[in-house]
Amino acid sequence: MPELPEVQTIVNQLKEVLVGKTITGIEVRLPKLWSGNKDEVVGAKILDVRRRAKMVIIQLDNGKNLVGHLKMTGQLIYGQGNKGDKGYEGEIITFPNPIPFAGTSLPGKTTHIIFRLSGGGILFFNDMRQFGWVKVLTDDELAEVEGKHGPEPFTDEFTPDYLEKILGSWGRPVKLLLLEQSKISGIGNIYANEGLFCARINPMKRGKEVEKEKIKKLYDCLKKVLAEGLKYHGSSAGDEAYVDASGQPGKMQEHFKVYGRTGQPCPNNCGGKIVRSEIGGRGTFFCPKCQK
Repeated sequence: MPELPEVQTIVNQLKEVLVGKTITGIEVRLPKLWSGNKDEVVGAKILDVRRRAKMVIIQLDNGKNLVGHLKMTGQLIYGQGNKGDKGYEGEIITFPNPIPFAGTSLPGKTTHIIFRLSGGGILFFNDMRQFGWVKVLTDDELAEVEGKHGPEPFTDEFTPDYLEKILGSWGRPVKLLLLEQSKISGIGNIYANEGLFCARINPMKRGKEVEKEKIKKLYDCLKKVLAEGLKYHGSSAGDEAYVDASGQPGKMQEHFKVYGRTGQPCPNNCGGKIVRSEIGGRGTFFCPKCQK
């Protein structure tokens, strides 16, 4: 599932190409992924594109918002139509590299929603597993949804004291706290694994048992691995569908310390090897020798 770095990468790119454009049409090919009235969106101008937790939010000039969640295999990919004699024509966009599960051209078999934009731009919502969604929400409805999420890792609300507070009342594995969006927004399985390794904390350790000195280390490590993910435009591991808004894969997977490295030597040179377990049904990678 795309996490903070992946979603933020997409948001940064879409903001450059979408702001100021008008939505001229919407084609919903798979209705279960769409919620809302298209008539409330078509004709509206895009004011901003931003992220909250793992959601992409497209703010419109009429008090409405397009809110999308990529879930496991969702993709938001932008292409520019060709300009013919009669204006912009042709809605098949060819990309320089294959889009996972979709092919080299869009729309593909996994394209379920198409947004047509002024100037010939086209935004494709693809989803192989069909768990993602796009909703039309008013400003008030959006505020209610956003209020259910915890602080963002790069905001002033997320502090070492806050992390210590929520860990102090958490009797389950610490990794599960990091995945809980009502506690901290945007962190998912990959960056929880990497952050805990950086802080040398066993992911199975109960949150309230994490030592005070390690909480500050975890705080710093979470911000570090998320920033690294942003630097490399997210992760496109072998079993994932993630590509950025231009259809390009991320490169964070080339810099993983533990995620997907089962059986490999610990990067800390402690003599241990990375093992894989499951916590809450999610693959969990760690070094049992140096993560205590």
